[in-house]
Amino acid sequence: MPATHDLRALVEAEALAARRAAAALTDAAVEAVLIEAAALVRARSGAILRANAADVAATQGRLDAGMVDRLRLDAGRVEAMALQVAATAMLPPLDREAAAWTLDNGLRVSERRIPIGVIGANFEARPNVALDVAAQLLKSLNAGVLRTGGAALRTVTVIVDEVVRPALERAGLPPGAIGLVRSDDREGARILVSLPKLVRLVVLRGSGETTAALARLAAEHGVRTLAHAEGGGVLYIHAGADPAMALALADNSLDRLGVCNRLNLALVDAARTDVIPGLLEIFRRRNLDVRGTERARALAGVGVAPLDRPLGHDWTSDPDRVSTVTLDIVGSLDEAVEIANDETSGLAAAIVTSDEAAAHRFLDAYRGTAAYWQAPTRFTDGFALTGAPETGINVDWTPGPRGPVTYRDLWLRQYRIIGDGSQHR
Repeated sequence: MPATHDLRALVEAEALAARRAAAALTDAAVEAVLIEAAALVRARSGAILRANAADVAATQGRLDAGMVDRLRLDAGRVEAMALQVAATAMLPPLDREAAAWTLDNGLRVSERRIPIGVIGANFEARPNVALDVAAQLLKSLNAGVLRTGGAALRTVTVIVDEVVRPALERAGLPPGAIGLVRSDDREGARILVSLPKLVRLVVLRGSGETTAALARLAAEHGVRTLAHAEGGGVLYIHAGADPAMALALADNSLDRLGVCNRLNLALVDAARTDVIPGLLEIFRRRNLDVRGTERARALAGVGVAPLDRPLGHDWTSDPDRVSTVTLDIVGSLDEAVEIANDETSGLAAAIVTSDEAAAHRFLDAYRGTAAYWQAPTRFTDGFALTGAPETGINVDWTPGPRGPVTYRDLWLRQYRIIGDGSQHR
């Protein structure tokens, strides 16, 4: 493991190479890169799987089942990586001109979308994310520096060195357009968010407090971030819900536990508590620890333990207790919306009801990144909603790209003005 000062020099070198490469990126060349990357994923699948097997073996006893599931690749997941990067290649390039007009004095003005330059990305030990993020950065004509959770470093190194960089070279582009923090030391992430002259924006994915700490450090250094720190979907079962549909949606929201958009908090209307036995059966079948508020426990009885965390606690970011769900009873739609807005991360919330007016009240009042009616929050995903893999899901309560962030969001606004020399103020 390199010393801190050596690691800083290594990260700076990767960022500098990316900055120098950024100007060479074009839409046509990047399309060729991504098509070639898809072919190389298949050609190098053996090397990817061997590196991944070594990564998984090294985690024995250190990671929970959900984290190991995200880390582990198999032939099917490798093929899915190839298909996804090939699909990204075929997506239309970003339209660089947003609008254009001519002023009374003859100046021609256009509003442009220009690349940022070099974007950093710090993400969990999930190898497919490395290729997704690299593809999104290149598709937006930005270069990048990747930093993965240490558990996936072997796999991600193979993906960068034997897939992405050769694909760049074969398309006539500098291979350094995608860099990598080549250390499992968490100091690498801290360095990545502290290079404002080289890396002006960093996408942050991962567990809540770790990501929040990196965002604070980035702000101290003048580096902007798009942070995906917390998740957790909300399902509100309204008084007008069809019980069978409500239970189906709850079940369909729990097909995977280690993903941010699964059901985290179930809110049951006091007028629809007849669904609780069915809900508890689903949770039992999914081997979930059910935690409930006092009013939920009073109705549900045995099988619901006291809630020992805040109501909206994101269990998906709690590695020791990822197999947990929270249950609460609410007295009204307004209370459900208030909880979803004020007590949770704001990732996603769904209402199940046959009352159309109530559904629209919920959709209009919820302020999170994705609002659902009669559909599971599991669809809060860039590829599922927009056809483009995401770099992450931004849950910030500020203007800008929010929700699933894709290549269509990674740009800066610039005004381009053309005159004839006669204009003056």
